[in-house]
Amino acid sequence: MVKAIFPATFDPVHMGHIDIAVRAAKMFDEVHIGVYDRPMKRLLFSVNERLDMVEKALVGVPGIHVGKYSGLTVDFAHQVGAQAIVRGLRVFSDFELEFRMALANHRLAPDIEVICLITSEQHMHLSSSTVREIASLGGDVSSMVPPHVNEALVAHFRNLGDDARDSVDMVSLRD
Repeated sequence: MVKAIFPATFDPVHMGHIDIAVRAAKMFDEVHIGVYDRPMKRLLFSVNERLDMVEKALVGVPGIHVGKYSGLTVDFAHQVGAQAIVRGLRVFSDFELEFRMALANHRLAPDIEVICLITSEQHMHLSSSTVREIASLGGDVSSMVPPHVNEALVAHFRNLGDDARDSVDMVSLRD
């Protein structure tokens, strides 16, 4: 049985993540979606909220298992018996980061391969940070995320009120 992991922060999960997960599930017997619980960045949602959103987004997809993890990604891969790490590539700038991470992971665990899937064209513009930024400014992200994630984003920023815009690291949409 060939297993893979698909690790990410998923803050929040978006259609690009779902596309990669579903495609990976067709390639491997099992895909363990790893929701990283302690990233070194500011988050909108707790690990349990992110875990719940990912589980709901991928319910019914055969061969997918969702869980949270801490520590090294290669340790998570070993814990679930995975032989591969699946990553998505959107744009050229992703390649450099993914390449460096793949080399580091291979140094730590030469038995784990890294498989990069090119994101489907309709999702190339998506990133969790873009989704967060648009949602924080009151923009419509309903085509970018599943309905339950859209509802969670709307509720989150509604609860923040005037502080919503300052709760997200802005990249470019507000200038």
